[in-house]
Amino acid sequence: MTTTTADRATLFDRRYLVASVGMVAIVAVAAFQNLAMTTIMPVISADLHGETLYSLSFAAPLAAGVPGMVLAGNWADRSGGRVVAWVSAALFALGTAVVMLAPTMPVFLAGRLVEGFGAGAIDVVLYVMVARVFPPDLHGSVFAGFAAAWVVPALVGPAVAGFVTDAVGWHWVFAGALVIAVVAFACLVPTLRHLRPPAQEARPPWQRSRIGWSVGAAAAVLLLNVAPDLPVPVRLASVLVGLVGAWLALRPLLPRRTFTGGPGLPSVVLLRGVLAAGFFGSEAYVPFLLQAQHGLEPSAAGLALTVAALSWAAASWLHGRLGEARLPAARAFGTGLALVLVSLLSALAVALWDLPVWVLVAGWFVGGAGMGVAYPRTSMLTLRFSREGDDGFASSALTIADASGSVVGLAVAGLLFTTAGGREEPAAFALVFTAMTVVALVGLVAVRRLGPVPTAPRAGAGTASVRTDGRVA
Repeated sequence: MTTTTADRATLFDRRYLVASVGMVAIVAVAAFQNLAMTTIMPVISADLHGETLYSLSFAAPLAAGVPGMVLAGNWADRSGGRVVAWVSAALFALGTAVVMLAPTMPVFLAGRLVEGFGAGAIDVVLYVMVARVFPPDLHGSVFAGFAAAWVVPALVGPAVAGFVTDAVGWHWVFAGALVIAVVAFACLVPTLRHLRPPAQEARPPWQRSRIGWSVGAAAAVLLLNVAPDLPVPVRLASVLVGLVGAWLALRPLLPRRTFTGGPGLPSVVLLRGVLAAGFFGSEAYVPFLLQAQHGLEPSAAGLALTVAALSWAAASWLHGRLGEARLPAARAFGTGLALVLVSLLSALAVALWDLPVWVLVAGWFVGGAGMGVAYPRTSMLTLRFSREGDDGFASSALTIADASGSVVGLAVAGLLFTTAGGREEPAAFALVFTAMTVVALVGLVAVRRLGPVPTAPRAGAGTASVRTDGRVA
């Protein structure tokens, strides 16, 4: 059989190299911001006298990202994505600048909201670029590159953020991130010309109701996240309102039958949200457990997060190398979920029986590998189950499920942790990991309901003709 040029294409080919570097650099900036915030947020909250708003510093950008994703997805389907990329990058830069210069905690949170809105929009733009710039046989490699972009930030991010904060102040951490983000986006500019608008008759209308629902979803998940800090009677009411509000607001933003695990794209999106809720809802408490019960310093307690990022990147690379013939979707998801469950059970065992630290570190290394197998496959199948003209909606649905799942997982974990007595009660940690294990088990239902997966189209043939509600068009 003759080998075509497309068959031999790699991310290092001249036509893809600059775009690949820019996209990976943008993901690396986001990774650095994420890890740096975890390291220096206690210093920031003390400096800005905002200890009571500590949790909102993490929830705000994730929640704001939801309307950013919806607007960007709809806009990209209408315009092709070039203008969306410029606007989202500008908002991210503006938000980071506000955070960098913030004199008070409210201003800092406002910057985090703007930054999160822009970051959510950029996520969708990146997915659209993968669908429209790279051939289908390179999608797995691109997503592996996204995972690899976390390696260097995981290794040096917390240490660099801590050193810069001690030496010249936390403001300069965000200044450095802003400079890197501008350079990374500059690498994407030449590729943006490929994000051409579709024909006039193929452009979807503005989805104003979905944009409105996305704002409601952001408010609902923020309410869930602040509930643990409220008095008990108000807390219960806030949880009820937040859960119902999130359910009502997210339904129009996701493919039909997502919450019931409909075949095709709905199950993929559900699985992404469940993975995010179970893993990230627990991860925030891994270094906390190591510090509270084992007396580790923050830098040492972060070792579990570092090894998880490394195994995530390695497993994602291996996932891309194996290909779909040797690792079909059901097997990839089953393997990934099994490995994530191992990590959650190891954390639960350490919390219950005070096992050695290495048990949790090793378990989280295994869990990172599970996420590295499952996450890229959800991204690949999202593009597979969509088609040109609605890949913006599908990509935004996936990233909405990711962000919402993370925030809801964190909110549930925080509520259980606070109710059980907090850091002084070992059972509080055990309750968190037990709940997140149950959440992860829901993913097995989504895998069983995935249904048939269309084969990858050959390069240049476009994406599979499948509707975003999971039904063949």
